[in-house]
Amino acid sequence: MKKLFLGNEAVARGLYEAGCRVVSSYPGTPSTEVTEFAAAYDEIFSEWAPNEKVACEVAFGAAVAGARSFCAMKHVGLNVAADPLFTASYTGVNAGMVILVADDPGMHSSQNEQDSRHYAMGSKTMMLEPADSAECLDYTKRAFELSEKFDTPVIIRLTTRVAHSRSTAPIADRVDNGLKEYTKNPQKYVMVPANAKGKHVVVEQRILDQIAYCEEGADGLNTVEYNSKKIGVITSGICYQYAKEALGENASYLKLGCVYPLPVDLIKNFAAECETVYVLEELDDYIETHCRKIGIEVIGKDAFTLQGEYSQSMIAKVILGKENECLKSGVNIVPRPPVLCAGCPHRGLFYALKQLNVTVSGDIGCYTLGASQPLGMIDTVLCMGASVSALHGRNAADPANAKKSVAVIGDSTFIHSGVTGLINIAYNATDSVVIILDNSITGMTGHQQNPTTGKNIKGEPANAVSLEALAKAVGIQNVIVVDPYNLAETKEGIKNALEADGPAVVISRRPCALLKTVKHNPPLKVNPDKCKSCKMCMKIGCPAISMKDGKAVIDFTQCLGCNVCSQLCKFGAIEEGKA
Repeated sequence: MKKLFLGNEAVARGLYEAGCRVVSSYPGTPSTEVTEFAAAYDEIFSEWAPNEKVACEVAFGAAVAGARSFCAMKHVGLNVAADPLFTASYTGVNAGMVILVADDPGMHSSQNEQDSRHYAMGSKTMMLEPADSAECLDYTKRAFELSEKFDTPVIIRLTTRVAHSRSTAPIADRVDNGLKEYTKNPQKYVMVPANAKGKHVVVEQRILDQIAYCEEGADGLNTVEYNSKKIGVITSGICYQYAKEALGENASYLKLGCVYPLPVDLIKNFAAECETVYVLEELDDYIETHCRKIGIEVIGKDAFTLQGEYSQSMIAKVILGKENECLKSGVNIVPRPPVLCAGCPHRGLFYALKQLNVTVSGDIGCYTLGASQPLGMIDTVLCMGASVSALHGRNAADPANAKKSVAVIGDSTFIHSGVTGLINIAYNATDSVVIILDNSITGMTGHQQNPTTGKNIKGEPANAVSLEALAKAVGIQNVIVVDPYNLAETKEGIKNALEADGPAVVISRRPCALLKTVKHNPPLKVNPDKCKSCKMCMKIGCPAISMKDGKAVIDFTQCLGCNVCSQLCKFGAIEEGKA
């Protein structure tokens, strides 16, 4: 029986069929749905962890205890999880442990383009890369088998197009392997230097064994398809799909389902059969560098780009010298830049900051859109949690202007990695003001619960972290709570925090406007007789407000009645009711 699966959904199905028992992740697009779908299977213990490092450590602990385990993250999340990953490669596992990382070529929802294949090589960890939903399901099951076969964590690498596309995959029953017996073995699991030195020898031998396995095709993970031998294509993942659609039988293909370690003889033999060999891979020249290292001349990044996504048209144009006409849409897509939603509580907060004319150290979340005009109130964004630490650094370097800068960070991001920065502010005593934007959910990745919401991944009641109590516990005495829908209150609260001596935390608290549990006020309308066309209401950048025939108008289908705009209108032109 086959079923239509989203790529991420197929991975979750693979977890279920493989008998996975423990899943721990932190949401990050484009990986988030894997864990959401896994949580729908009652046989799997699933959770949202505070961050990716914790999630990886939870999966490691479960695997050592004898349960097949899994954690998922996006590419920048693997940076956070790198510490346990590199050492877990040395210790090995007991039951299978699988790590999924989803790269984001084109940066659809990310602050950088990062090629996670380098992490596989750096940590000496086997990595598989599926090309469609059927392979997502199959490779997930295979990853557990390989993890136990080679005594190592195994990484599955997805990219956005595989994670978020749909294709069919065959389904099967769950095979529950039970708990493997745990045997105390400090030489294996306790990575003090004396033990680690011996384990490094084991790791290097394991890689040689894996290379030998890959030379034989890795049980079908690496496949060769000969058509016309004038053109040979070495590729993996979504680029295989693009190449097949663009080139068809005009080329032969070596599809690498295992991208670390890479085979040598298999690639050499394929290249020897083809007149011209291309390497098709998004992001870095990872496979290309391997080919050149083993003495094979290939065409790669000298013809293709290191930036963004590839396409069928690009491949056909470069290799065949012409675009495939059937791949042309003839449609010019109008760009739609992201914007804070109508009724978003962050809008009022950023408007208050603009009135106070402060420098804003920003972070990762919906509120990053506060950098866009007409608000334009974020100066820097680096990575998760960096707003707090960067503000501390700024104020340590320029204490005279400490009262002219703030940090903004969401509730989930604060728990992820902002709290350690706040501890640093309290401990090393800079005059810093941190604003926590508490919208009662993890908004940017699609409304996942987090340790501050009082619910777990299944929506069941859970212990909730009190942001006020946590801030005071780490040494912040001045904690202020404001409602960002109230512009005067918000501005006054931030102003008081800036004027007070010592560090402070301002909690801007209002639930995300898109939460189903939030009840909204009636929509607003503009009385054209009172509107003076001053455009003050336009300064908050609400998508429900526009100008028509020289007068402001409000789209009642978008308006959520937050009343932020009405606080800006000096003429009382904004009233309740549909226009």
